[in-house]
Amino acid sequence: MIAIAQRVSFASVSVAGVSVGAIEQGLLVLACAEPRDTEAIADKLVHKLLKLRIFADEQGKMNRSVVDVRGGLLIVSQFTLAADVSGGNRPSFTGAAGPELGRALYERLLATARALHPIVASGKFGADMQINLVNDGPVTIPITLRD
Repeated sequence: MIAIAQRVSFASVSVAGVSVGAIEQGLLVLACAEPRDTEAIADKLVHKLLKLRIFADEQGKMNRSVVDVRGGLLIVSQFTLAADVSGGNRPSFTGAAGPELGRALYERLLATARALHPIVASGKFGADMQINLVNDGPVTIPITLRD
């Protein structure tokens, strides 16, 4: 599973001009399932996100997690994270899971996150989405998890 976690002071996602999810301080997470991913990997990603220490403590050091700062998670599916441009200028997306597996693992990410954290918002799987964010720092962390 591939993810990009961005520390934000605000983030929202809209579909056709209608907001479908928003958070204040927290993490905007762009997530892409790969063909060999499992529910266990999706669960592992949620645990990693909740423990990721990228928020500042009193000394300005990145020692706090999204849980510690009572921040939100905005999780958005983004199959383009699996893009391969090694063969030319038009990206290939064969590294992304197919729609059925991608949807199932995205829904698992959301279910696990909602079971473990009180503030979870989401995009809409497969939709053309627009994301607005204020990246705090900026802090952007790539995460790749595999079996």
